[in-house]
Amino acid sequence: MKRPGKKAATDRNFVVALSRGLDVLRAFQPNDGLLGNQEIAARTKLPKPTISRLTYTLTKLGYLTPVPRFEKYQLAPSAMALGYAALANLGVRHLSEPYREEVMRETGGAVAIGGRDRHNMIYFGQSRNGLTLGVQLDVGSRIPIATTAMGRAYIWALPPDERAALLRDLRDHYGSRWAKMRDGIERSGETVAKYGFTMSTGDWQDDVAAAGVALKLNDGTGPYAFNCGAPAFRFTEDRLRNDIGPRLVAMVRNIEQALGGTAPQFKKQESKKPRGGGKVARLAEGI
Repeated sequence: MKRPGKKAATDRNFVVALSRGLDVLRAFQPNDGLLGNQEIAARTKLPKPTISRLTYTLTKLGYLTPVPRFEKYQLAPSAMALGYAALANLGVRHLSEPYREEVMRETGGAVAIGGRDRHNMIYFGQSRNGLTLGVQLDVGSRIPIATTAMGRAYIWALPPDERAALLRDLRDHYGSRWAKMRDGIERSGETVAKYGFTMSTGDWQDDVAAAGVALKLNDGTGPYAFNCGAPAFRFTEDRLRNDIGPRLVAMVRNIEQALGGTAPQFKKQESKKPRGGGKVARLAEGI
């Protein structure tokens, strides 16, 4: 988990203590259960004495529940209530559900909607059935922006300056692993320009394949992104390109129309490169 950058550290309006407290809450992932101070310190990159004070404070405020027997903590109802309140205010989650369910039934894939959470996308809506057991993700799950169809769709829905800033951030975060990821993002930009969707076939996990499409709205929120994924042996690259991707594009356009958004229109087989030259390195100022 990334600590506040230099810009935040010099911003007089930025409350570092609050940021660190939120980092502690963010350290808890779905299915984690209990975490101790040492585990939280490892995830947040904060000193253990600082973590001890933060977990003590969050316990007093009712956001963490201590489990003395194991010397660990779990999220308390007050913390979980924040997440449920946020979900309740995401109208796109509720409106998209019947559309997601329809594509799930038609394709046998798991269909999800997510938004950005730093270097990841976080699921806030998920539709799956017994045929999608190979994709064990649910609401609250995080997946990488750089290597997934959902994340790449999000990247290419951003304005050029925001996209460049995100790519620089991802480069700094991933270091030596970035070059390969950058190439995948660049290819996905070409796929977005040509077909209107992205694909990930084993880029994130060897046995998972998916298509992704972004949704932009007029209200200033988002962008959000959808994916439709399944075990790779069921979603071949050919099926992603000719069946899953086009279905997902049609689904998102219907949702966009219902929400009054501004999802871009794409012409299939269009050969233009993405706006801005088509090179991730160029868009991100030489990355």
